[in-house]
Amino acid sequence: MISFRAFGKRYGAQRAVESFTLDVASGEVVALLGPNGSGKTTCLKAAAGLIAPTEGEVLLGPRGRPANEPSAREALSFLPQRVAFPETLTGREVLEFYRALRCVPPERSDEVLRLASLNGAGDRAVGTYSGGMVQRLGLAVATLPDAPVLLLDEPTAALDPDGLCAFYGLVQQRKAQGKAVLFTSHHLGDVEHLADRFAVLVEGRLVAQLTERELADRLADRGVMRLRFAGRPPGLLEKVRSLAPEATWAVEELIVPGPAAARPAVLDLVRAEGHEIRGLTAEEGRLDQLYRELVEERR
Repeated sequence: MISFRAFGKRYGAQRAVESFTLDVASGEVVALLGPNGSGKTTCLKAAAGLIAPTEGEVLLGPRGRPANEPSAREALSFLPQRVAFPETLTGREVLEFYRALRCVPPERSDEVLRLASLNGAGDRAVGTYSGGMVQRLGLAVATLPDAPVLLLDEPTAALDPDGLCAFYGLVQQRKAQGKAVLFTSHHLGDVEHLADRFAVLVEGRLVAQLTERELADRLADRGVMRLRFAGRPPGLLEKVRSLAPEATWAVEELIVPGPAAARPAVLDLVRAEGHEIRGLTAEEGRLDQLYRELVEERR
């Protein structure tokens, strides 16, 4: 549905994206992550047909047509990073304008107003909307057509918890309908909630691409168990390091990094040594830490 094939984009001597290859299948949600200026928006604009590749190509839709061909744009709906609408129009009037442009049935306006949690504000002027409400209206506009491809650039910016719930519902509905969704985000919680895969861009290059399962395994490997004792039992750290080489003391807590599968053996060893555990906590690895590691590795 979306295929970047060695896509590259340059603006004069400045390289925005280089040799970017990524496929997003129907029924799949892929998150594109990266620091500011890493090329995420450039990739989405290329998929939307708004900019032409300098190298490679971007193909779109069931027939795999070049994204900058007008016929390919019928297959997509795009939410840009910054949305703005005439402030004197109501939310419903904005939707009706775009509905007519995309030749969408009239009943869709009410449907997307409900999905975007704007049904109570549809008849108010856009000038009275908060930033989050304008973003919700943008999501409603983007989901008006029944397009097989949905491109979303920072869709959760300014959204409150109700708006986030509405956004998650919109994406999950599209996924269930077999649509392809590609979105960028700086909110890593969005990735964990929604994405089947995530791809990391750094300085215009794809540095990592992980499936949901691979991500779970990476996070599990970065988990930590903390054991609290009354003091530091002599010799315990050396014995634990035979099972978890990175174990270390932090005051009276024994910090044991590593996957959850390795923790029972450590606990069995501690009990066999006869030491009383005063407290025990365990936490899995965090996506933000993994993300920072991936970024720093390639810089």
